[in-house]
Amino acid sequence: MARWVLHVDLDQFLAAVEVLRHPELRGRPVVVGGDGDPTKRGVVSTASYEARAHGVHSGLPLRTAARRCPDAVFLPVDREVYEAASARVMAALREYGAVVEVLGWDEAFLAVEADDPEAAARKIRERVRAATGLECTVGIGENKVQAKLATGFGKPARVFRLTHATWFEVLGDRPTDALWGIGAKTAKRLRGLDIATVAELAAADPRALAERVGPATGPWLVRLARGQDHSPVDAAPYVPRSRGRETTYQDDLSDWGQVRREVSRLARRVAGEVAADGRPAARVVVKVRYTPFTTRTHGQALPAPTTEAAPIERAALGALGRFTERRPVRLLGVRAEFAP
Repeated sequence: MARWVLHVDLDQFLAAVEVLRHPELRGRPVVVGGDGDPTKRGVVSTASYEARAHGVHSGLPLRTAARRCPDAVFLPVDREVYEAASARVMAALREYGAVVEVLGWDEAFLAVEADDPEAAARKIRERVRAATGLECTVGIGENKVQAKLATGFGKPARVFRLTHATWFEVLGDRPTDALWGIGAKTAKRLRGLDIATVAELAAADPRALAERVGPATGPWLVRLARGQDHSPVDAAPYVPRSRGRETTYQDDLSDWGQVRREVSRLARRVAGEVAADGRPAARVVVKVRYTPFTTRTHGQALPAPTTEAAPIERAALGALGRFTERRPVRLLGVRAEFAP
């Protein structure tokens, strides 16, 4: 039997869990985010497909979501409920007998052997539905990159296969940020090099691209555009690469003395979580979201990996010092990245 990678992605996960809790919401636009009050500052965590039809999506300010879809039902984020639902999903996947690599609450890779991978995918969808009442989409590929991208073409609640044979037919004419791992900034940089599509990136000279974007990044981008990925499906438990905290303020912070105090407070909270983890942090990153919605980040490496609060706080304040704009602030975040 052939070996395949399947990517299982739960559809509208948080909203779907809420609909299971509140069946009367089925078919209505549901938005999950913040404390569920769209008059306050906060962002959408998940929107149901009915809400997405009105232009509501993850990361959108709640107030904007309310303007776009005034009939939506807004609900607060309930982490414990979602974690419990996710645990049931992952248990159902492991019962299938495949190697399962968990990516987060709502997605996982499976390594399966099957002559008919579509049939295997349908069985997995049925297993998840029977165990949890939740729907999922399954992408099929010859590797993880292909399976992950295939899921997007199967949404919602279907099965889609993407292989080396169909890669360029499906993706060749699409912009480079259609690829998993390429964001808007990288796509813009590639356009500056006259590389706009997946096919153009796949045809690029890896050595020439390495000179422009970095010795590791350049060849990796070309491999990605060719649908190549040799990373195995790994059942090892997920280990966070960082710990972070962030706060959205209902009133802008205009006094940068207060901004500094808030960054110190967040850094100390993060340091407490780093110490509880027992894994030393090597770098601290500060996120500032200015009014109305412009986000910037700066990081600073620690002199040596540590779990102690004082150097983590100093590094956070050092990163904050790299922000030159002193405009009003609506959100602050501090993230400590663990040493490799």
